[in-house]
Amino acid sequence: MRPAIKVGLSTASVYPLRTEAAFEYAARLGYDGVELMVWAEPVSQDIDAIERMSERWGVPVLSVHAPCLLISQRVWGSNPIPKLERSVRAAEQLGAQTVVVHPPFRWQRRYAEGFSDQVLELEASSDVLVAVENMFPFRTDRFFGTGQPSIERMRKRGGAPGPGISAFAPSYDPLDGNHAHYTLDLSHSATAGTDAIDMARRMGKGLVHLHLCDGNGASTDEHLVPGRGSQPTVQVCQMLAASEFSGHVILEVTTSAARNNAEREALLVESLEFARRHLLR
Repeated sequence: MRPAIKVGLSTASVYPLRTEAAFEYAARLGYDGVELMVWAEPVSQDIDAIERMSERWGVPVLSVHAPCLLISQRVWGSNPIPKLERSVRAAEQLGAQTVVVHPPFRWQRRYAEGFSDQVLELEASSDVLVAVENMFPFRTDRFFGTGQPSIERMRKRGGAPGPGISAFAPSYDPLDGNHAHYTLDLSHSATAGTDAIDMARRMGKGLVHLHLCDGNGASTDEHLVPGRGSQPTVQVCQMLAASEFSGHVILEVTTSAARNNAEREALLVESLEFARRHLLR
């Protein structure tokens, strides 16, 4: 019998609460672990402190999300190359299986040129899997406006006129790169208008990590509770449950609109119950 798929909680899911709140919720609600989002909060960057937190709550760190968001460009320094290596070393220290990383931004030219080779080298030197995540284009009307001058600015930045621009190199689809392992994020697929089932199939055995969430195709990343959007969340879960998938499923959902702790807890309970129900083997 194949082992049950572990279900974790992203520390980003409790924002604006602090990282430790995710460990507390995970322990109390019965999650199998957490994914550490390394970002501006100082404790999220302190791996020794996270290790103590994990021991205190009896909740393992299943994965580490490298600080590659726009809002975390200065976390652990401004050079993304050593930041990715540091993320892998952090995962090793914490006993995490996976590092989640986004494709490089186009303006990170040196990083982008050596990204595939660096990922390959890091995986060769470690048992940690570096799973490159699917992203989405930025809507040009949101970032540049709708007039002709905005199109000219977009061209100068290396994009093409249209409904969206990829800020990522070679694209927001990680399968356009040369990688062994991938993270599928179902909110990102919604924003990108990507067929999530097709993407999961194309990732094949390289799909080792799932960000279970949902979206309705809005111009911004929604990270809804699974089942509340348009994505094939049930089908993706059932596909993984029926396969040899040995990675982790992480609930990366937005609870920032919760008016109190009871509302936030209800969202996290609903998310966990959804995952357990549809990942059953």
